[in-house]
Amino acid sequence: MKKEKNKAKIKLRGALNVYMQWPVWLTVLLLCTVLGIYVVDKDAAGIMLLFTGVYFIIALILFVFKRPYIMGELVRFAAEHGQVQHTFVKELDIPYGIIDIDGRLVWANNELKDIVKFEKTARKSVQDIFEDLSLEQLPTVEEDVTLHIVHGRKNYRVLMRLLDMSDYRDDMPWIVEDGTEGTVNTLIGMYLYDETEITALKKENAEEKMLVGLLYIDNYEEAFEGADEVRRSLVTAWVEREINKYMQSIDAIIKRLEKDKYIFVFKQKYLSVVEANRFSILEEIRNLNIYEMTVTISIGVGVGATSYAKNYDLARTAIDLALGRGGDQAVVKEGDKISYYGGKSVQLEKNTRVKARVKAHALKEYVETRDRVVIMGHSIGDIDSFGSAIGVYRIAKTLGKKAQIVINDVTSSIRPMMERFQDNPDYEEDMFISGSRAQEIVDDQTLLVVVDVNRPAITECKELLELTKTIVILDHHRQTGEAIDAVLSYIEPYASSACEMVAEILQYIGEGLKLKPLEADAMYAGIMIDTNNFLTKTGVRTFEAAAYLRRNGADVTRIRKLFRTNYVEYQAKAQAVSSAELFMDYYVFAISESDGLDSPTVVAAQTANELLNIDNTKASFVFTEFNGKVYISARSIDELNVQVVMEKIGGGGHMSVAGAQLSDCTVFEAMEKVKDVLRDMTEKGEV
Repeated sequence: MKKEKNKAKIKLRGALNVYMQWPVWLTVLLLCTVLGIYVVDKDAAGIMLLFTGVYFIIALILFVFKRPYIMGELVRFAAEHGQVQHTFVKELDIPYGIIDIDGRLVWANNELKDIVKFEKTARKSVQDIFEDLSLEQLPTVEEDVTLHIVHGRKNYRVLMRLLDMSDYRDDMPWIVEDGTEGTVNTLIGMYLYDETEITALKKENAEEKMLVGLLYIDNYEEAFEGADEVRRSLVTAWVEREINKYMQSIDAIIKRLEKDKYIFVFKQKYLSVVEANRFSILEEIRNLNIYEMTVTISIGVGVGATSYAKNYDLARTAIDLALGRGGDQAVVKEGDKISYYGGKSVQLEKNTRVKARVKAHALKEYVETRDRVVIMGHSIGDIDSFGSAIGVYRIAKTLGKKAQIVINDVTSSIRPMMERFQDNPDYEEDMFISGSRAQEIVDDQTLLVVVDVNRPAITECKELLELTKTIVILDHHRQTGEAIDAVLSYIEPYASSACEMVAEILQYIGEGLKLKPLEADAMYAGIMIDTNNFLTKTGVRTFEAAAYLRRNGADVTRIRKLFRTNYVEYQAKAQAVSSAELFMDYYVFAISESDGLDSPTVVAAQTANELLNIDNTKASFVFTEFNGKVYISARSIDELNVQVVMEKIGGGGHMSVAGAQLSDCTVFEAMEKVKDVLRDMTEKGEV
């Protein structure tokens, strides 16, 4: 009885309520009809009124007595429908659960229960159930959150969505309103989509992609020079045997393009293998040493492009970068990301000058076709940068072109030499200009020659690189991923200095070119400083370049007197040496003070050279703070590639001479960064 009474109290709303009242409204229509008939015929209207009354009584009886029954049926339908919905969600094939605002799992359907063992994990935090989920990742705004996680042995895509439960508070006993202002009665719905198979297929698809690689023998001609046919054939066979054996281990196809060039194709899944062993083929080939012939190779691999042709282009860029860095290394280029491996051996000097002659003729053509030549080196210029710029200046003047050298800050290392050119009647007053002045005069008819640097960020005035279309680079530093877009690039890491390279070019310009003694002094000084008085990175061509400069009037005594160290700088260098500390038994660290010094970076470089004279020292690192930055000078003889060390902290250079500039850190923080790199390289076997 009570149940029936409750049913009667149920009220209908909306369209259903209107629909249930239609018999009553139809009675009104029938009465109107009766009124119309009465106008025509009174007897007929009376009969119609009688039937209308009978209809109204029947409709009223049905509406009053049948309504509770109908309402009961509606209630039963709603209950059954709700039960069906509950069963549907509970038995849904997609794992689904409800999380409260604190991140606890409060309800789970059958599929999710099987995954998370709900009896054990009920009311636990989701970050305790799923290792890859954290409370910070829960949705906090009206936007869905999608994550990819691994649970057990399966991969899932997790979709989390806010559910506003404030309208159903009375029906949800687990929602508690704590009375705090701003409390939101909200739950989070969580869906798990099994993407294990999709992930596996994606991985398989990625691993099966074919990558293109290029392998070059760096010193083919030099290694076999003077060798008889028997030795040449034997060494070639051994090298090819090692290469083929390595390629078979990664299921690669390799084809020879030329006598010293190969192309190979392999699956991407093997890339992680060769990167893990750091392209061990480099060391295997280097260690062959048959008949005292040492052969090295370079490898370039292109990854991540949408086509094989584009991967090949990336591989070509990578191999050029490997060769530009001195060879004996592998470079993997994946879009803008570049990874380096190897590079432990000293670059071998090439005896042939064919490349120097070709580059000299190309440079001559560019100079002749332009109205003006502007030359610049790197920021905080040294004597090698200055001397090589002087050499290019002489080329331009010989060919009848206006030439100017960009120098912003005159350091103590170049001031003595630069003062000899200033106020000299043999040279124009505007021979040296600032970067701001250079920006005003360059145009599309200007040739910009960049010497002793190939990284745009550390040039004397990087804005010039955007203001002219014709750029030539002459440099002896190893290339990095940061490159200048040049029409002519002559980068030879084996060269001792930029002055050596320019001295060779000068000999092929012709036109009766002859250096003045003052210019020869500047270039000879550049070679002396960069080779530490011909002690490091010197080869046959270094001495030939020095001999050419001597024939043009370079005076060693005059140069030595010009570049003697002043008393304050000598004291600073002595203090830095006395405070040096040993790290990991083989690396010497020192701090060079910059107070009172005009060119503290030069003093730091000289100190680093001095520290190499300590027995058992593999490398030296000298730190100095100058103009808000920490400058690092790194030096080695042949046991550590300091260029690789410096590259890891944003610097670069040569295998035995390198450096870096760090901002927003102290000298001691910079020291720790270098130490961390050395520890890491030692653990990975890179040292």
